Amino acid sequence: MTNTLLPTSLVGSYPQPDWLIDRQKLAGRFPPRVRARELWRVAPEYLDQAQDDATLLAIRAQEAAGLDIITDGEMRRESYSNRFATALDGVDIDNPGLAMDRSGHPNPVPRVVGRIRRRHAVEARDVQFLRANTDRMIKITVPGPFTMAQQAQNDFYKDEAEMALDYAAAVNAEIRDLFAAGADIVQIDEPYMQARPDKARAYGVEAVNRALDGIEGMTALHICFGYAAIIHERPNGYSFLPELCRCNVRQISIETAQSNLDTAVLKQLPEQTIILGVIDLLDQAIETPETVAARIRKALPHIDPARVIVAPDCGMKYLPREVADGKMRAMVEGAAIVRRELTGAAP
Repeated sequence: MTNTLLPTSLVGSYPQPDWLIDRQKLAGRFPPRVRARELWRVAPEYLDQAQDDATLLAIRAQEAAGLDIITDGEMRRESYSNRFATALDGVDIDNPGLAMDRSGHPNPVPRVVGRIRRRHAVEARDVQFLRANTDRMIKITVPGPFTMAQQAQNDFYKDEAEMALDYAAAVNAEIRDLFAAGADIVQIDEPYMQARPDKARAYGVEAVNRALDGIEGMTALHICFGYAAIIHERPNGYSFLPELCRCNVRQISIETAQSNLDTAVLKQLPEQTIILGVIDLLDQAIETPETVAARIRKALPHIDPARVIVAPDCGMKYLPREVADGKMRAMVEGAAIVRRELTGAAP
């Protein structure tokens, strides 16, 4: 963690430039679970270079907004999960399966035909590039084992729980390499724990803890209601939250802005740092700093501010870049307002 009270960070993604990816096609479909190379606007031989350039833009935008913890913006990903999930052994990527998305619609997914194994590091270079291009604290995200098990067709394992544990072993190996490459924080994305709470209770926490087995670095877990651009309706409470007390993770990301969450639920997580979502990603209007400050204040009766990181509700992938930039600045300024109130510092 930084020494700053109420440090600011993205959950993970920043909007990819229109010259890099076809954002209209991206927004017109569910997040891809298998590879979707047709979304890229850049020829394959130039794609790595273009993704590096886009990553630099994302880094500089976060720095310019004043964020304390910087991500790579997930510029190299068609979705938060598919790049890692399709790089594993045991997956037939040429003949995908089908699984129900959290929206209730079938979506092409990796078809598991053998033991899930990680054959090589997937995101280590992403971390190295990020570390080389900012002197601020850095975070990288990786899809979680439970969510990947929900986004797959199981044609090999006796049950999903067994499959999730092998996904967890792959994530564990990846996390070790991400810390070795220079990450300060590694975040596991587990949105399906909220979408499928009964299965999450049955084996999800066990899978996440397996993914974190022996990991000593700072880890985070993101659980959410889905991308606001795709899942418009928000419940006013989590179906799976107190159970995360049993997760060996040190930070938990939750959203409070769009759902108008009753922040008293934070009392159910007395140990972990909370990555507090205070930016509404469905509303294209840019919040005022005072609106952000008010959302932060709502949480403070229920949690020590020393255990709060200020963030958007979810990834910013689907926002226009100028809206994302404005919302990041408002978030930083809103956090500064509350920070001054807490410390008595002059503006």
